[in-house]
Amino acid sequence: MLDSTSHEEDKMSVTVNALESKSFDDPDEKRRPPKTQVDVVTINDTTLGRFTFEPGWRWSETVKTVVHTDSCQVNHLGFCTAGTLTVQMEDGTRITVTPGNAYAIPAGHDAWVEGDEAFVAYELMSAATYAKPA
Repeated sequence: MLDSTSHEEDKMSVTVNALESKSFDDPDEKRRPPKTQVDVVTINDTTLGRFTFEPGWRWSETVKTVVHTDSCQVNHLGFCTAGTLTVQMEDGTRITVTPGNAYAIPAGHDAWVEGDEAFVAYELMSAATYAKPA
């Protein structure tokens, strides 16, 4: 009989080798483009990020000034804890991410905060490179 839990765990490329805890309030690295806070922690060999985007934040007006690409070229996998973010792919397709949503966003997009609440998300991919000059 196939154990689906074991099968799913086999797909994971991250392994945990030591017991460790770190706070995003005292991160290993901080990145601060306009209206952007990226707090990065590395636990074992995995880099995680807390992304906070202020009201009025738009990738093409903030992070673009640091990375100098026409659209965001980073893949994202994470979950939202506050605020609302609209993401638009280069082909025009859009999604809106709200608190409680998990999301996957491929490279080639713009994004912006909707409303007057900061968007806060925790990312399991992209934290090592997001908002970092090339």
